Amino acid sequence: MTKDKALEELFLAQKPHFDDSDAFMASLTKRLDAVEYVRQHQEATLRRYKMALAVTLAVGFISGGATIAFVLSMPTDVPLFTFHNQALAFLWLSEHSQTIVATALSLLMSLGLISIIHNVREVLSMRGSVQRIQL
Repeated sequence: MTKDKALEELFLAQKPHFDDSDAFMASLTKRLDAVEYVRQHQEATLRRYKMALAVTLAVGFISGGATIAFVLSMPTDVPLFTFHNQALAFLWLSEHSQTIVATALSLLMSLGLISIIHNVREVLSMRGSVQRIQL
């Protein structure tokens, strides 16, 4: 408890002096501008995250829909590829060939769509940096 009393006395002894000097106002304005810049940067980052999430959702729906259409159009009892070898691993591969091909197709479509979106964003950012340089 004595430490709390000592701290309380220390804080009560401090009497800050505020004046209307130009240096204080300039410093305050500079700090407020920095806070505003950080706020705008965070809002822009949040917008980018929301856009990335929406694009990811669209890519998922597109690749999932194409994969489901592919799986539904395949015959169910005919494997896509067969092996004439009777090894256990080859039998498992031929039995699960439709699932393996559908998974690989979905992954490849997602990768392709993500690369296309990344390339478009890169071109747009390069275009924006070239326009800023010309100004």
